[in-house]
Amino acid sequence: MMKRTARRTLLATAIAAALTAPAAHATVGYFQHGYGDRAKAMGGAGIAYPQDSIAAATNPAGMVLVGDRMDFGAGVFVPVRDATISGHDPTSIGYPAAMDADGSYDLNNDASFPLAHFGYNRMVRPNMSFGVTIYGNGGMNTSYESAIPFFSGGNPNVAQGVDLMQLFVAPTLAFKVNDAHAIGVSLVLAAQRFKANGLQSFANSGFSRYPTEVTNKGYDMSTGAGVRVGWIGQVAPNVSVGLTYATKTYMSKFDKYRGLFAEGGDFDIPANYGIGVAFKASDRTTVAVDVMRIEYEGVRSVGNPGPSNADFTMSGLKPERRLGETNGLGFGWRDVTAFKLGVAHQYSGQLTLRGGLVYNTQPIPASEVMFNSLAPGVIQKHLTLGATWKLANGGELTISYFHAFNEEVTGNWPTALGGGTETIKMYQNALGISYGMPLGGK
Repeated sequence: MMKRTARRTLLATAIAAALTAPAAHATVGYFQHGYGDRAKAMGGAGIAYPQDSIAAATNPAGMVLVGDRMDFGAGVFVPVRDATISGHDPTSIGYPAAMDADGSYDLNNDASFPLAHFGYNRMVRPNMSFGVTIYGNGGMNTSYESAIPFFSGGNPNVAQGVDLMQLFVAPTLAFKVNDAHAIGVSLVLAAQRFKANGLQSFANSGFSRYPTEVTNKGYDMSTGAGVRVGWIGQVAPNVSVGLTYATKTYMSKFDKYRGLFAEGGDFDIPANYGIGVAFKASDRTTVAVDVMRIEYEGVRSVGNPGPSNADFTMSGLKPERRLGETNGLGFGWRDVTAFKLGVAHQYSGQLTLRGGLVYNTQPIPASEVMFNSLAPGVIQKHLTLGATWKLANGGELTISYFHAFNEEVTGNWPTALGGGTETIKMYQNALGISYGMPLGGK
């Protein structure tokens, strides 16, 4: 009875941690590069190589292959973001000189963010499992130490930035079709929280369809659902292949920010899909490779292009391009393809070492730097490391670390908004620790 009570307490604590501390990431666009510390340490590669009950976040078929277990983890994520603007002239378009955006800007007033995840899986039959995985996304997080005056209405001393967090709860059913093939499906339940500050210059009828719902409205919540499906097959004695696909997660609208996001506050989570291969190079070494595609362009608030000279006439911004309209101004992100390579090596009976690399295509074109001052998700290259120790009580302690190398994008502001050149850049570090345990009995 005491053991069962302790387990329930641990379960409740882990769920609470995951619910209250979703990650604020901007790695592969604003998706995490991987889910669970074992996968994170291997460059996020896990479509064909499930290792724990966080597997459903990548490929739900993996849950029936990891068996009865529980995993939970926490950590810290530290992005470093900067922007530099030169040559901006607001007076050329009739704006006051106080709105000049020239300068170097530190976006790191909020410098670190908590991470958390949780997974629980049970074999309800020899060939079927049911589990739940809780994990976070997020990104588009900036907090300016000194505001860009052109965005804030000429006042550099107001709070400026955006904060987007996404939490996913994925109940998952998985089956072994036979000894070589497994399939799985997750219902992906999602919640989002968002706020924006310091965008007073765009809170008018010339720039927004709903000018009173653009900025400084506090946090707003959005909920929705989607589906992820997956397959893993052993195609040769030492080779497994996996496929995963997640539909777009359809979310309720951010009503408080319907004047900022396209389609009156719509902010769905993009569809994504991928293929993975895991190769057992030796009895102790496994190499995993994943290729993932994230369809950011399919979400108008993210994929709609930002402002360009073609959007303006002599009387101002074209009405159909106002913030909040179906074809309104967005961040101009492009679809992203991510290539992930990971290696796991069992150094001893108690210690497994991991490492990995990630490269993803650039989501932000040079033409879109202006609005992406608020969301400089320019990262493209990661190095990952980690290890797992088997403990005397049967549990497993895992650590992961990643460094996302400095990346920058330079482009021009539209001359219709005063022109100028901007460079946005970012690098990141993150450290995570998790505990996993096989669960005996049913």
